[in-house]
Parts: sequence; structure tokens; C-alpha cells
Amino acid sequence: SEAWKHHKTVLKQFLAGFTSETSMSLALYTVLHKPLRDHIEQYIPLLTKLNEVLKEGSEKDVVTSAIKEYVKLKSFIHQVLDEACFTKSLWESLGCKFTDMLCVPERRLLEDSKNLHISASTNRSDRILLFDDVLVLIQGNSFQSFDLKLVWVDENCSEKSAPGLYGLRIITPEETFFLSAKDLQIKAVWQWKLNQAVRQALNGKRDFPLWGQTGEGSEPPSCRFFTYVFRLEGKFKSASYEGEWHEGKPHGKGTLKWRDGRNHVGDFKEGLEHGFGICLVPRRSQDRYDCYKCHWYEGKMRGYGICEYGNDMVYKGYFKENVRQGFGILENLSAENPFKYTGQWENDKKNGYGVWEDKDRGERYIGTWLNDHKHGQGIVVTQSGVCYQRTFHADKMVGSGILLLEDDSVYEGNFTEDLTFVGKGKLSFANGFVLEGTFTNKLGQGLQTHGILNTSNEQLDDRITKAQLGLEEFPVEKRWKGIYDQFLEFIHSGCKEETEESFTGFHIQTSKELRKSQEYLFCQRGTEDVSWKIEDILEELVQHQGLESLQSYLEKALKSSLHPLGKLLKALTIAFQATYSGIGANRHLLTMAQEEVKYYAKKIWEFYQGLLHLALEQKGQLPAKCVDGETRYVDQKACSVVLPLILPCFYPELFMLYMLYHEREDDLYCQGIVDLSLFPDIKLLEFLDVQKHLWPLKDLTLTTNQRRSLIKDKCFLSATECLQKLITTVDPLEKLVILQKTYEEIESTVSRVVEKDYKLPMDDLLPLLMYVVSRAKIQHLGAEIHLIRDLMDPTNQGGLYDFLLTALEVRKCFRVTAA
Repeated sequence: SEAWKHHKTVLKQFLAGFTSETSMSLALYTVLHKPLRDHIEQYIPLLTKLNEVLKEGSEKDVVTSAIKEYVKLKSFIHQVLDEACFTKSLWESLGCKFTDMLCVPERRLLEDSKNLHISASTNRSDRILLFDDVLVLIQGNSFQSFDLKLVWVDENCSEKSAPGLYGLRIITPEETFFLSAKDLQIKAVWQWKLNQAVRQALNGKRDFPLWGQTGEGSEPPSCRFFTYVFRLEGKFKSASYEGEWHEGKPHGKGTLKWRDGRNHVGDFKEGLEHGFGICLVPRRSQDRYDCYKCHWYEGKMRGYGICEYGNDMVYKGYFKENVRQGFGILENLSAENPFKYTGQWENDKKNGYGVWEDKDRGERYIGTWLNDHKHGQGIVVTQSGVCYQRTFHADKMVGSGILLLEDDSVYEGNFTEDLTFVGKGKLSFANGFVLEGTFTNKLGQGLQTHGILNTSNEQLDDRITKAQLGLEEFPVEKRWKGIYDQFLEFIHSGCKEETEESFTGFHIQTSKELRKSQEYLFCQRGTEDVSWKIEDILEELVQHQGLESLQSYLEKALKSSLHPLGKLLKALTIAFQATYSGIGANRHLLTMAQEEVKYYAKKIWEFYQGLLHLALEQKGQLPAKCVDGETRYVDQKACSVVLPLILPCFYPELFMLYMLYHEREDDLYCQGIVDLSLFPDIKLLEFLDVQKHLWPLKDLTLTTNQRRSLIKDKCFLSATECLQKLITTVDPLEKLVILQKTYEEIESTVSRVVEKDYKLPMDDLLPLLMYVVSRAKIQHLGAEIHLIRDLMDPTNQGGLYDFLLTALEVRKCFRVTAA
């Protein structure tokens, strides 16, 4: 109709032979439609005659095909005309109310339940109209219309129909209802017409499939892309969804937008948010948003996510049922009251073991929490080096505790939040004096006490002067349970690739990285040297069970942020640094940190075993059963295989604690080294009682104006340089190997001097080793030795390495020398 408005002149030429009394519709039909229709009908007999005279071959096939197409076109013209007539009759028979709302020039009626009887669900409608763009259900004076682009037809619903009826289930975004027919053929016609109408609506153009012809008119796709605004009450009321659909529900990628400013972009499954998604929630009182970048499960946040709140706080951690649950980090990035919490969450609150860092106060709290409050045993470490352990109740200190001062004084008793002694207590000074009594702090009079001062000058017990906190209060297996639980759940789920980022996503530290990881996870993977797809990981695990092969594989796995074990190590590294770096670097936490690293190695080995068992089960192989001594086997493997691989991640913080713990004895050792460094080689060898026939005097090459007795740093130079490599490695075993090579270099030099193979007895080795140690000038050697001793493989105890380490420990004699 619009076209003719712009071409009236041409139209008048066509209609020149008609009078004003002639029906306009008849005139248009006569001039425009009938000639074309007659023309097409003439082609059919013409082509049929041609086909009869043609011999078998390609030309005959072409003509046969053309005849079929012209027959279909003729049928389509009849169909279009019939639809136009039926539609016109419908507008004339319907009331004005329905016509005003439903009548659209381009709309055509395809079927009417009055002509081909079918009924909707009980009391649902009086009449059903199928147009080429909508399905309409009329009941009384009202009607409902459903856009065909979002209509799905399910024929397999006989069990839902009444006895003796044949049903079709009609699925729309918010409603599902049934159409029932008494005759199977009527049901089939409606089903075919509905499907063809939906398909053509989706394609945006009409075609002419023939009813009853095999292969005519394909089924409409079940997966579609469309925009829809939800109307009915529910979670999505008034929200606009643009994205992929399946069987009447959002399914695949899509975007939800609410009128109040909320929106969700991500993955959907069966009508609910499921998979990775980004959700923006506006804050009412501020022109800012909370942004959740998280994994979703059946419409609720579950798994790893990053939430950037509108008040400058950021949460990185796990969610469950839309609340923070499990391990997570909450950090306030604003300049006002900056803080950071790393620990366990339960029901959106801090609960369980966690670490709180107050950057304004310069304090770190390590301990247990209940409903967002410090509650239970806790350790507080201050920037000034003061450290104390107390019991807390709803953020308040209760009962007595232990206060460890920077000068090694120890106070046991009650004290206030500003660390003022109050009430009964015992103060043990570093010089051995002990003051026990009642302490008071009166305004203007300072600290006062009434008690007994013991000046017997007895040295304090190491248990007090080097007290280690948190060992009994925080069992190592309960400290980071939230991290282990997520990885355990991942293994129990069968290590499904779609859940991998959800369970093991803590290697991601920024929102941008999180989004990228999702793109990587769900798109085609690039070519890499090593594939870290979970199915490839499980396949490869079975192939690397030999010790050397396993060590090489684990080394690569733990370094990769794409391998589950590498992700686990990353999460543990974050937790360790949150506890022991910066303010947390306090010597009273050394043993706590040391046992934590050992436990990390044990858990990583256990998770490796869990992955291996799953891989073997999937291949139909039975994993080896647990045997007696399994715990000892796990501990041994964790220490010998895993610990050397993960130690570099924790070494900076751990070695700092060792240095602080052994600071005073290392200071004495350094002073001894300074004193001994003043000695020339011959004088030092003589001072250390090294037998003269072992002196490598040939190494003391003289130049002009030099005296042999004044030459320094020449003797046993190869052994000295070898020992200096001790600080270049992290692995205790590698440090022990360097120590062994140092011993071999000493023995090689002595053998060269005496001109025969010479095995050094202990009496000769100790002074020579002291000489090499003094010339190597290794700082913090005491910390190095203790770290080796504490973290080395227990199988090396009692062997050559243990003997050499014991010999190295005689460097404590330097304290006497220094004195």
C-alpha cells in the first residue's frame, strides 16, 4: 500500500479502463495479479509438453525440476490470495477493539481455530489465531499475543493432554500452555503451520513450502538470538534480555538490563545466570556501582569472583549462594582507613582463621574471627617490632596474654590496648632479671609496680626469649582450609573444564585478568608448547609417574598459572605473604611459618595424588590402595619432591624470619669474621691450628716487594669460591651439595699439597673449614644453616650431608674468637 502512494501516476495508467463503480480491489486484482497468475499457469503445460519430447538426460532433469517449482509457485499464489481473503474476512468479523489492536497491513492470517478446530489449555481461550508474525489467544474481551520469534512448539507432550486428545506444548519466554485437537491430522496441520510460521518469522521472509510434501519446510532452530522484555512477576520482571535463547529460556551469551540500572552480562543456562558473568548493581545513595565479576551457578554467585564495590573496597575470593563464602581477600583502597583482610568467610562475614592488616595503625592481626569481629586466640604484630598474643571477644582483649618486646623483654599478664601493663604480671628482662608483682599506671606518675625483683642474673630460657607464637592456637591444618576445600571440591567434581576457573581461579588478581581468563577458557585455544586443558593434564599425569619424569612435570605444572596445582600454589603464596611479609616479618612467627610451608608441600602432593587417581579411574585403571605408613610416605614425598619446587615462592619471607630469629648470633659471627679477616693467610692458618704440612704455600705467589707472611685470600681459594655459592640457591639439598663440593675442594687442595690422595679426618677438617668459612664472608650464615637443617630431606639425616652440616656449625666458635 505504501508503494502505490508513491506511484499514483503509474497506477492510474493501469486503471485507465475502469470506471469509478468498479471495486478497487477487483481492479487491482485484474490488472496486477491475474495476468501474472495466468502467465505462470501457461508455463506449466508448456514445460510439460517440452518434457515429453526430451530424451533422458540433463536437459530433461532441468525441465522436470522447473515444472515442480512452477507448480509450487502456483500453489503459493493461491495460498497468498487465500490468506489475504481470510485476513480481510477476519478484520470484518472481529470487533473494533480487536481490529484496532491487531490489524496491521502486512499481517496475514495463516490459521483460525474456527476453521481448523483446536483448543488451548482449560479456560485459556475461546479462539486461537495464527498470523505470520504472532500467535493470538482470544478470551472474551481480551487477548494475548506471542511473538513467533520466541515461540517453540513441542509435539512430544501426549502425557499432558486429556485422554483422546492430541496435544502440542507451546513454549514462550514466560508462559507454557497446550493446544489440543481431537484429530491427529488437525494436530499435525497446526504443528506444521506453527513451525513454518516461526521459521519464516525468524528468517524475515516468506517462502512456499507445500503441506504434506516430504522434505518441505525445515524445523525452526531451537537456539535463537532475540531481545525480550519480561513482564510477569519474578526475578527478571521489567528486565530486558538480549541474547541467545533455547526452548523459551535465556541460554548462552546474553545481557540483562533492569530499569533501576542493574545489568548482567554473561552466560545463561535454562533461564538462569550460569557460568561467568559481570553484574553491575547501582548504589542508591551514590552515583556509583558495585561490580561483580564472578562465576554463577543456577542463578546465584558461586565460585571465584572479584567484586569492586562503589565505596573503593575490592573483594577477591569465593562466593556461594550470592554471599562471600570460603577464602577471600577484602581490601579498602581509599586513603581513609586503608586495611586488608585475607582469610575465611562464612555467610558474607569474616569467620574462622584470617589476617587483618591495619595500614594506618601499622598493625597486623593473625587469628580467629566470628561475625566480622576478632574473636578467640589472636596474635598482633606491630610495625615497631612489638608482638603479643591475647584472647579476643568481639574485638576486645580479655584475660591475660604474653607481650614480646623488641629488646627481648617478655611480659606475661594483663595489659591494655595501648600495651600498658596493668594488674598482676611477670616481666622478664633480656639480662635475666625478673620482676613479678602488680603493675599500675597512674596519670603523671608513669608505670609503677609492687612486687619482687629477682636479680640472680640467670639466663632466660630459650623457650621465653625466642618464644614462638600461634603453634597450639592455630593448628596448621586449619589455617587455610578455605583454599584447600575449593581444590578438593574441584577434584571431587571430576575436574570439569567448565568449573575449573570457578574452583581454582585465585591465580587471577585483577578484573581484567579475570575477564581474559574467561575468554581463554571458552574460546579456541592457541598453539602452545604445553597444553593445560584439563583432559590433557589428566592424560599426561599417567605418563609421568617415574621419579625424574614426575619432578620435571611438577616443576612445569607448579610454574604455570593454567595448571590446577600452579593455581593452588599461587593462592597459598598470597596467603603466606599476607601473613609474614612486611609488618608480619617477626622472629616470633618463624616456627609457625616454617611448619606452614611444609604443610603446603604435603597438601600439594595430596592434590597431585587426587588428580592422578582421577586420571587412572577415567582410563579404567584402579589406583593403588592406601597402605600402612601412607602418612609417612606422603610426608617423605612432600619433603623430597614438592618442597624444593615450591620453596622459591616463600623463600624471601621465610629467610627474613630466619635472619631476624638468628640476628644476634649472626652479629657475633660477623664480628668474628671481621676480626679474622685482618689476619694474613699464614697467620690465620697458624691461629686456627691447621697442621703446617697441609698449608698450600705454593698458592701464595709473590710479586715485587711482597712478603709471603702478609698475603691474604689466596689459600684454599677454590673452596672459598665454592662455599660462596651457598647464597645463590634456595633448595636445602642444593645448598648441601654446595657444602659437599666445598669439602671436596678442600680435600683436593690438601691432596695436591701432600702429593697423594688424602682423606681429611675431623681434626684436620674442622680448622680448614673454619678457615674457608672465614674467607667466604657469608652474611647470615647462621640463618642459612638453620634453614637447611629445618627444611632438608629427613633421609639425609645421619649421612654425609648431615656430617658436613654439623662440621659447618662449628663456626659458632667465632663468637669466642670475636670475644
